[in-house]
Amino acid sequence: MSATSEPKKTLIRGARLLGGEPLDVLIDGGTVAETGTGLNAPGATVVEAAGQVLLPGLVDLHTHLREPGREDSETVLTGTRAAAVGGYTAVHAMANTFPVADTAGVVEQVWRLGRESGYCDVQPVGAVTVGLEGKQLAELGAMHDSAAGVRIFSDDGKCVDDAVIMRRALEYVKAFDGVIAQHAQEPRLTEGAQMNEGTVSAELGLGGWPAVAEESVIARDVLLAAHVGSRLHVCHVSTAGSVEIIRWAKSKGWNVTAEVTPHHLLLTDELVRSYDPVYKVNPPLRTEADVTALRAALADGTIDCVATDHAPHPHEDKDCEWGAAAMGMVGLETALSVVQHTMVDTGLLDWAGVADRMSFRPAAIGRLHGHGRPVAPGEPANLTLLDPAYRGMVDPAGFASRSRNTPYQGRELPGRVTHTFLRGRATVVDGKLA
Repeated sequence: MSATSEPKKTLIRGARLLGGEPLDVLIDGGTVAETGTGLNAPGATVVEAAGQVLLPGLVDLHTHLREPGREDSETVLTGTRAAAVGGYTAVHAMANTFPVADTAGVVEQVWRLGRESGYCDVQPVGAVTVGLEGKQLAELGAMHDSAAGVRIFSDDGKCVDDAVIMRRALEYVKAFDGVIAQHAQEPRLTEGAQMNEGTVSAELGLGGWPAVAEESVIARDVLLAAHVGSRLHVCHVSTAGSVEIIRWAKSKGWNVTAEVTPHHLLLTDELVRSYDPVYKVNPPLRTEADVTALRAALADGTIDCVATDHAPHPHEDKDCEWGAAAMGMVGLETALSVVQHTMVDTGLLDWAGVADRMSFRPAAIGRLHGHGRPVAPGEPANLTLLDPAYRGMVDPAGFASRSRNTPYQGRELPGRVTHTFLRGRATVVDGKLA
Protein backbone atom coordinates (compact mmCIF):
# COMPACT_ATOMS: atom_id res chain seq x y z
CA MET A 1 0.00 0.00 0.00
CA SER A 2 1.41 3.37 -0.95
CA ALA A 3 1.51 5.93 1.82
CA THR A 4 0.84 8.64 -0.77
CA SER A 5 -2.20 7.12 -2.53
CA GLU A 6 -5.15 9.49 -2.53
CA PRO A 7 -7.96 8.66 -0.11
CA LYS A 8 -11.32 8.06 -1.72
CA LYS A 9 -14.64 9.55 -0.74
CA THR A 10 -16.37 7.16 1.68
CA LEU A 11 -19.81 7.30 3.28
CA ILE A 12 -20.20 5.35 6.52
CA ARG A 13 -23.90 4.78 7.09
CA GLY A 14 -25.69 4.17 10.39
CA ALA A 15 -22.68 3.67 12.67
CA ARG A 16 -23.10 4.27 16.41
CA LEU A 17 -20.57 7.01 17.15
CA LEU A 18 -18.99 6.13 20.54
CA GLY A 19 -21.84 3.66 20.98
CA GLY A 20 -24.54 6.35 20.70
CA GLU A 21 -27.33 6.92 18.18
CA PRO A 22 -26.84 5.91 14.52
CA LEU A 23 -25.00 8.49 12.44
CA ASP A 24 -23.71 8.86 8.90
CA VAL A 25 -20.13 10.04 8.41
CA LEU A 26 -18.77 11.32 5.09
CA ILE A 27 -15.01 11.06 4.57
CA ASP A 28 -13.51 13.21 1.82
CA GLY A 29 -9.88 14.09 1.13
CA GLY A 30 -8.49 12.56 4.29
CA THR A 31 -10.82 14.39 6.65
CA VAL A 32 -14.32 14.02 8.02
CA ALA A 33 -16.37 16.21 5.67
CA GLU A 34 -19.83 15.86 7.20
CA THR A 35 -21.77 14.00 9.88
CA GLY A 36 -25.52 13.63 10.20
CA THR A 37 -28.38 11.37 9.20
CA GLY A 38 -29.59 10.57 5.71
CA LEU A 39 -26.40 11.81 4.06
CA ASN A 40 -25.89 11.24 0.33
CA ALA A 41 -22.61 11.34 -1.58
CA PRO A 42 -22.79 10.34 -5.26
CA GLY A 43 -19.77 8.27 -6.28
CA ALA A 44 -18.66 7.58 -2.72
CA THR A 45 -17.84 4.11 -1.46
CA VAL A 46 -20.66 3.20 0.94
CA VAL A 47 -19.99 1.25 4.13
CA GLU A 48 -23.20 -0.07 5.68
CA ALA A 49 -22.40 0.03 9.39
CA ALA A 50 -25.73 -0.50 11.14
CA GLY A 51 -25.11 -1.88 14.64
CA GLN A 52 -21.40 -1.14 14.49
CA VAL A 53 -19.55 1.17 16.88
CA LEU A 54 -17.53 4.02 15.38
CA LEU A 55 -14.43 5.06 17.34
CA PRO A 56 -11.55 7.44 16.64
CA GLY A 57 -8.55 5.50 15.39
CA LEU A 58 -6.83 3.71 18.27
CA VAL A 59 -3.41 4.86 19.50
CA ASP A 60 -0.93 2.49 21.17
CA LEU A 61 1.74 3.96 23.43
CA HIS A 62 3.68 0.71 23.70
CA THR A 63 4.45 -1.46 20.66
CA HIS A 64 7.53 -3.54 19.91
CA LEU A 65 8.07 -3.56 16.14
CA ARG A 66 11.53 -5.24 16.48
CA GLU A 67 12.98 -3.55 13.39
CA PRO A 68 15.91 -2.96 13.04
CA GLY A 69 17.61 -6.15 14.17
CA ARG A 70 14.91 -8.70 14.97
CA GLU A 71 13.01 -8.91 11.70
CA ASP A 72 12.56 -12.64 12.33
CA SER A 73 9.88 -11.77 14.90
CA GLU A 74 8.36 -8.59 13.44
CA THR A 75 9.01 -5.76 11.00
CA VAL A 76 7.59 -2.26 10.85
CA LEU A 77 5.46 -3.42 7.91
CA THR A 78 4.05 -6.58 9.54
CA GLY A 79 3.61 -4.82 12.88
CA THR A 80 1.69 -1.91 11.38
CA ARG A 81 -0.48 -4.34 9.42
CA ALA A 82 -1.31 -6.06 12.72
CA ALA A 83 -2.02 -2.65 14.23
CA ALA A 84 -4.43 -1.74 11.43
CA VAL A 85 -6.28 -5.05 11.81
CA GLY A 86 -6.63 -4.23 15.50
CA GLY A 87 -8.13 -0.81 14.76
CA TYR A 88 -4.99 1.25 15.38
CA THR A 89 -4.04 4.27 13.30
CA ALA A 90 -0.90 5.13 15.31
CA VAL A 91 1.61 3.17 17.39
CA HIS A 92 4.66 4.16 19.43
CA ALA A 93 7.60 1.89 18.59
CA MET A 94 9.75 0.99 21.60
CA ALA A 95 13.49 1.52 21.58
CA ASN A 96 14.82 -1.98 22.42
CA THR A 97 15.85 -2.77 18.84
CA PHE A 98 19.29 -3.82 17.49
CA PRO A 99 20.85 -1.30 17.30
CA VAL A 100 19.01 0.42 20.13
CA ALA A 101 16.98 3.48 19.13
CA ASP A 102 19.24 5.80 21.14
CA THR A 103 20.33 8.14 18.30
CA ALA A 104 18.61 10.44 15.82
CA GLY A 105 19.66 8.11 12.99
CA VAL A 106 17.90 5.03 14.32
CA VAL A 107 14.65 6.77 15.31
CA GLU A 108 14.51 8.43 11.89
CA GLN A 109 14.98 5.01 10.24
CA VAL A 110 12.02 3.58 12.17
CA TRP A 111 9.91 6.67 11.45
CA ARG A 112 10.62 6.47 7.70
CA LEU A 113 9.82 2.75 7.61
CA GLY A 114 6.48 3.59 9.20
CA ARG A 115 5.74 6.21 6.56
CA GLU A 116 6.60 3.72 3.82
CA SER A 117 4.34 1.01 5.24
CA GLY A 118 1.23 3.18 4.98
CA TYR A 119 -0.84 1.08 7.37
CA CYS A 120 -0.56 3.29 10.44
CA ASP A 121 1.56 6.13 11.75
CA VAL A 122 4.70 5.02 13.61
CA GLN A 123 6.05 7.33 16.31
CA PRO A 124 9.42 6.09 17.57
CA VAL A 125 10.17 6.03 21.30
CA GLY A 126 13.75 6.97 22.07
CA ALA A 127 15.95 5.22 24.61
CA VAL A 128 16.62 7.05 27.87
CA THR A 129 20.17 5.72 28.16
CA VAL A 130 22.83 4.65 25.69
CA GLY A 131 22.31 1.02 24.75
CA LEU A 132 19.60 0.71 27.44
CA GLU A 133 22.48 0.20 29.86
CA GLY A 134 21.31 2.73 32.43
CA LYS A 135 24.66 4.49 32.71
CA GLN A 136 24.67 7.48 30.37
CA LEU A 137 21.83 9.57 28.94
CA ALA A 138 21.17 8.98 25.25
CA GLU A 139 20.85 11.78 22.67
CA LEU A 140 17.45 12.92 23.96
CA GLY A 141 17.60 16.39 22.43
CA ALA A 142 18.89 15.17 19.06
CA MET A 143 16.13 12.54 18.86
CA HIS A 144 13.52 15.17 19.68
CA ASP A 145 14.93 17.57 17.06
CA SER A 146 15.12 14.85 14.40
CA ALA A 147 12.56 14.26 11.66
CA ALA A 148 10.97 11.67 13.98
CA GLY A 149 10.20 14.37 16.58
CA VAL A 150 10.54 12.00 19.54
CA ARG A 151 8.53 13.00 22.63
CA ILE A 152 8.55 9.77 24.66
CA PHE A 153 11.71 8.14 25.98
CA SER A 154 11.89 4.71 27.59
CA ASP A 155 14.40 1.95 28.31
CA ASP A 156 11.44 -0.46 28.32
CA GLY A 157 12.54 -4.02 28.82
CA LYS A 158 14.89 -2.58 31.42
CA CYS A 159 14.33 -0.21 34.31
CA VAL A 160 16.15 3.10 34.68
CA ASP A 161 17.09 2.02 38.20
CA ASP A 162 19.70 4.70 38.94
CA ALA A 163 17.88 7.56 40.68
CA VAL A 164 20.38 10.18 39.52
CA ILE A 165 20.08 9.11 35.86
CA MET A 166 16.28 9.11 36.18
CA ARG A 167 16.31 12.59 37.68
CA ARG A 168 18.57 13.92 34.91
CA ALA A 169 16.34 12.40 32.23
CA LEU A 170 13.23 13.99 33.74
CA GLU A 171 15.02 17.34 33.92
CA TYR A 172 16.27 17.11 30.34
CA VAL A 173 12.95 16.31 28.64
CA LYS A 174 11.15 19.04 30.57
CA ALA A 175 12.71 21.57 28.16
CA PHE A 176 10.62 20.28 25.24
CA ASP A 177 7.61 18.82 27.08
CA GLY A 178 8.88 15.27 26.69
CA VAL A 179 7.94 12.34 28.91
CA ILE A 180 9.96 9.55 30.49
CA ALA A 181 8.10 6.21 30.31
CA GLN A 182 9.44 3.95 33.03
CA HIS A 183 9.54 0.17 33.05
CA ALA A 184 9.22 -0.15 36.84
CA GLN A 185 11.28 -3.16 37.91
CA GLU A 186 13.84 -3.05 40.70
CA PRO A 187 16.50 -5.36 39.22
CA ARG A 188 17.92 -6.66 42.49
CA LEU A 189 14.46 -7.76 43.67
CA THR A 190 13.78 -9.67 40.45
CA GLU A 191 17.02 -11.56 39.81
CA GLY A 192 16.09 -14.99 38.45
CA ALA A 193 12.38 -14.18 38.68
CA GLN A 194 10.13 -16.25 36.43
CA MET A 195 6.59 -15.29 37.48
CA ASN A 196 4.59 -13.36 40.09
CA GLU A 197 5.75 -14.02 43.65
CA GLY A 198 2.91 -15.61 45.58
CA THR A 199 1.12 -18.84 46.31
CA VAL A 200 1.41 -20.20 42.77
CA SER A 201 5.15 -19.49 42.46
CA ALA A 202 5.74 -21.21 45.80
CA GLU A 203 3.77 -24.28 44.73
CA LEU A 204 5.49 -24.48 41.33
CA GLY A 205 8.96 -23.75 42.67
CA LEU A 206 9.52 -20.91 40.19
CA GLY A 207 11.46 -17.78 41.13
CA GLY A 208 9.06 -15.11 42.36
CA TRP A 209 8.72 -11.55 41.08
CA PRO A 210 7.35 -9.54 44.03
CA ALA A 211 4.84 -6.73 43.59
CA VAL A 212 7.12 -4.46 45.61
CA ALA A 213 9.75 -4.63 42.85
CA GLU A 214 7.35 -2.62 40.69
CA GLU A 215 5.79 -0.49 43.41
CA SER A 216 9.05 0.73 44.96
CA VAL A 217 10.30 2.11 41.64
CA ILE A 218 6.97 3.84 40.92
CA ALA A 219 7.01 5.40 44.39
CA ARG A 220 10.53 6.74 43.85
CA ASP A 221 9.77 8.04 40.37
CA VAL A 222 6.54 9.89 41.17
CA LEU A 223 8.51 11.71 43.90
CA LEU A 224 11.30 12.51 41.44
CA ALA A 225 8.80 13.75 38.82
CA ALA A 226 7.19 16.00 41.43
CA HIS A 227 10.58 17.32 42.58
CA VAL A 228 11.66 18.12 39.03
CA GLY A 229 8.23 19.23 37.79
CA SER A 230 8.43 16.94 34.78
CA ARG A 231 6.23 14.33 33.08
CA LEU A 232 6.40 10.66 34.10
CA HIS A 233 4.51 7.84 32.41
CA VAL A 234 4.37 4.42 34.08
CA CYS A 235 4.44 1.49 31.66
CA HIS A 236 2.33 -1.68 32.03
CA VAL A 237 1.08 -1.23 35.61
CA SER A 238 0.35 -4.69 37.02
CA THR A 239 -0.35 -4.56 40.78
CA ALA A 240 -3.01 -3.18 43.11
CA GLY A 241 -0.28 -1.46 45.13
CA SER A 242 0.98 0.36 42.04
CA VAL A 243 -2.53 1.65 41.45
CA GLU A 244 -2.65 3.12 44.96
CA ILE A 245 0.70 4.92 44.52
CA ILE A 246 -0.39 6.39 41.16
CA ARG A 247 -3.74 7.44 42.63
CA TRP A 248 -1.90 9.19 45.48
CA ALA A 249 0.48 10.94 43.07
CA LYS A 250 -2.41 12.19 40.97
CA SER A 251 -4.22 13.45 44.08
CA LYS A 252 -1.17 15.68 44.64
CA GLY A 253 -1.58 17.15 41.16
CA TRP A 254 1.69 15.65 39.94
CA ASN A 255 2.20 15.10 36.22
CA VAL A 256 2.00 11.31 36.27
CA THR A 257 0.20 9.07 33.77
CA ALA A 258 -0.05 5.29 33.53
CA GLU A 259 -1.03 2.46 31.22
CA VAL A 260 -2.30 -1.10 31.63
CA THR A 261 -2.07 -3.94 29.12
CA PRO A 262 -5.04 -5.98 27.92
CA HIS A 263 -3.47 -9.18 29.30
CA HIS A 264 -3.15 -7.71 32.79
CA LEU A 265 -6.88 -6.85 32.64
CA LEU A 266 -7.82 -10.49 31.97
CA LEU A 267 -5.21 -13.12 32.79
CA THR A 268 -3.83 -14.26 36.16
CA ASP A 269 -0.83 -16.18 37.45
CA GLU A 270 -3.02 -19.29 37.84
CA LEU A 271 -2.41 -19.86 34.10
CA VAL A 272 1.29 -20.46 34.80
CA ARG A 273 0.34 -23.83 36.30
CA SER A 274 0.22 -25.07 32.70
CA TYR A 275 3.94 -24.24 32.32
CA ASP A 276 3.01 -22.92 28.86
CA PRO A 277 5.59 -20.19 28.06
CA VAL A 278 2.95 -18.23 26.15
CA TYR A 279 1.96 -16.91 29.60
CA LYS A 280 5.48 -15.73 30.43
CA VAL A 281 5.53 -11.95 30.31
CA ASN A 282 7.21 -8.90 31.86
CA PRO A 283 5.77 -7.73 34.20
CA PRO A 284 4.30 -11.12 35.08
CA LEU A 285 0.65 -12.06 35.22
CA ARG A 286 -0.55 -11.21 38.73
CA THR A 287 -3.46 -12.31 40.96
CA GLU A 288 -7.21 -12.02 40.57
CA ALA A 289 -7.17 -9.22 43.17
CA ASP A 290 -4.66 -7.29 41.06
CA VAL A 291 -6.79 -7.76 37.92
CA THR A 292 -9.84 -6.41 39.76
CA ALA A 293 -7.88 -3.38 40.99
CA LEU A 294 -6.51 -2.66 37.51
CA ARG A 295 -9.96 -2.78 35.93
CA ALA A 296 -11.34 -0.41 38.58
CA ALA A 297 -8.39 1.96 38.10
CA LEU A 298 -8.86 2.04 34.33
CA ALA A 299 -12.57 2.68 34.84
CA ASP A 300 -12.08 5.59 37.25
CA GLY A 301 -9.22 7.13 35.25
CA THR A 302 -6.41 6.47 37.72
CA ILE A 303 -4.86 4.44 34.91
CA ASP A 304 -5.05 6.69 31.86
CA CYS A 305 -4.95 4.27 29.00
CA VAL A 306 -4.66 0.77 27.57
CA ALA A 307 -1.35 -0.03 25.85
CA THR A 308 -0.70 -3.38 24.23
CA ASP A 309 2.99 -3.99 25.00
CA HIS A 310 2.81 -6.01 21.76
CA ALA A 311 5.92 -8.19 22.10
CA PRO A 312 6.36 -10.59 19.17
CA HIS A 313 8.75 -13.52 19.38
CA PRO A 314 9.65 -16.27 16.86
CA HIS A 315 8.27 -19.69 17.77
CA GLU A 316 11.64 -21.06 18.87
CA ASP A 317 11.82 -18.40 21.62
CA LYS A 318 8.46 -19.54 23.03
CA ASP A 319 8.20 -23.20 22.02
CA CYS A 320 10.64 -24.35 24.70
CA GLU A 321 10.82 -25.00 28.43
CA TRP A 322 9.51 -22.22 30.70
CA GLY A 323 12.89 -21.16 32.12
CA ALA A 324 14.45 -20.63 28.70
CA ALA A 325 11.47 -18.89 27.09
CA ALA A 326 11.40 -15.21 26.17
CA MET A 327 8.98 -12.89 27.94
CA GLY A 328 6.17 -11.24 26.00
CA MET A 329 2.89 -11.59 24.13
CA VAL A 330 1.51 -10.21 20.88
CA GLY A 331 -1.48 -7.98 21.50
CA LEU A 332 -2.33 -5.51 18.74
CA GLU A 333 -4.93 -7.66 16.97
CA THR A 334 -6.82 -8.69 20.12
CA ALA A 335 -6.59 -5.58 22.34
CA LEU A 336 -9.97 -4.06 21.52
CA SER A 337 -11.72 -7.41 21.94
CA VAL A 338 -10.12 -7.94 25.36
CA VAL A 339 -11.13 -4.44 26.44
CA GLN A 340 -14.71 -5.07 25.28
CA HIS A 341 -14.73 -8.36 27.21
CA THR A 342 -13.20 -7.02 30.44
CA MET A 343 -14.48 -3.43 30.56
CA VAL A 344 -17.49 -2.87 28.27
CA ASP A 345 -19.36 -6.17 28.62
CA THR A 346 -18.85 -5.94 32.41
CA GLY A 347 -20.33 -2.42 32.54
CA LEU A 348 -17.11 -0.79 33.77
CA LEU A 349 -16.69 1.41 30.68
CA ASP A 350 -18.96 2.58 27.88
CA TRP A 351 -17.69 3.04 24.32
CA ALA A 352 -16.99 6.72 24.94
CA GLY A 353 -14.76 5.57 27.79
CA VAL A 354 -12.99 3.14 25.46
CA ALA A 355 -12.37 5.97 22.98
CA ASP A 356 -10.90 8.02 25.83
CA ARG A 357 -8.61 5.25 27.13
CA MET A 358 -7.52 3.87 23.75
CA SER A 359 -7.37 7.00 21.56
CA PHE A 360 -7.81 10.41 23.19
CA ARG A 361 -5.58 9.94 26.24
CA PRO A 362 -2.71 7.99 24.65
CA ALA A 363 -2.53 10.57 21.84
CA ALA A 364 -2.46 13.36 24.42
CA ILE A 365 0.28 11.68 26.49
CA GLY A 366 2.40 11.21 23.36
CA ARG A 367 1.56 14.71 22.07
CA LEU A 368 0.59 12.98 18.83
CA HIS A 369 -1.05 15.51 16.52
CA GLY A 370 -3.85 14.38 14.22
CA HIS A 371 -4.77 11.39 16.37
CA GLY A 372 -7.10 11.08 19.33
CA ARG A 373 -9.36 13.68 17.75
CA PRO A 374 -13.17 13.86 17.82
CA VAL A 375 -15.13 12.41 14.91
CA ALA A 376 -16.31 15.75 13.58
CA PRO A 377 -16.21 17.80 10.36
CA GLY A 378 -12.73 19.10 9.59
CA GLU A 379 -10.97 16.50 11.73
CA PRO A 380 -8.56 13.90 10.27
CA ALA A 381 -10.44 10.77 9.22
CA ASN A 382 -8.57 8.34 11.50
CA LEU A 383 -11.42 5.99 12.32
CA THR A 384 -12.19 2.48 13.53
CA LEU A 385 -15.40 0.51 13.00
CA LEU A 386 -16.14 -2.39 15.35
CA ASP A 387 -18.86 -5.02 15.27
CA PRO A 388 -19.49 -5.55 19.02
CA ALA A 389 -21.96 -8.41 18.46
CA TYR A 390 -19.31 -10.60 16.85
CA ARG A 391 -18.03 -13.61 18.80
CA GLY A 392 -15.17 -15.73 17.57
CA MET A 393 -12.28 -17.96 18.55
CA VAL A 394 -8.81 -16.43 18.42
CA ASP A 395 -6.78 -18.17 15.71
CA PRO A 396 -3.22 -16.87 15.45
CA ALA A 397 -2.79 -18.60 12.09
CA GLY A 398 -4.71 -15.71 10.61
CA PHE A 399 -2.69 -12.95 12.31
CA ALA A 400 -1.09 -10.18 10.28
CA SER A 401 1.76 -10.11 12.80
CA ARG A 402 4.81 -12.18 11.91
CA SER A 403 4.66 -13.83 15.34
CA ARG A 404 2.01 -16.06 16.92
CA ASN A 405 2.72 -15.85 20.67
CA THR A 406 -0.81 -14.97 21.79
CA PRO A 407 -2.18 -16.13 25.16
CA TYR A 408 -5.71 -16.14 23.70
CA GLN A 409 -5.40 -18.97 21.16
CA GLY A 410 -8.64 -20.96 21.15
CA ARG A 411 -10.35 -18.50 23.51
CA GLU A 412 -13.64 -16.91 22.45
CA LEU A 413 -13.53 -13.11 22.49
CA PRO A 414 -16.15 -10.54 21.49
CA GLY A 415 -15.90 -7.80 18.92
CA ARG A 416 -14.24 -7.56 15.51
CA VAL A 417 -12.73 -4.58 13.76
CA THR A 418 -14.40 -4.40 10.36
CA HIS A 419 -12.83 -1.21 8.99
CA THR A 420 -9.88 1.03 9.83
CA PHE A 421 -9.27 4.35 8.10
CA LEU A 422 -5.96 6.24 8.16
CA ARG A 423 -6.55 9.83 7.04
CA GLY A 424 -9.48 8.64 4.96
CA ARG A 425 -7.74 5.67 3.34
CA ALA A 426 -9.15 2.27 4.23
CA THR A 427 -6.36 0.11 5.65
CA VAL A 428 -8.82 -2.63 6.72
CA VAL A 429 -12.05 -3.50 4.86
CA ASP A 430 -14.49 -6.15 6.11
CA GLY A 431 -11.94 -7.34 8.63
CA LYS A 432 -9.18 -7.87 6.06
CA LEU A 433 -6.16 -5.75 5.11
CA ALA A 434 -6.93 -3.43 2.21
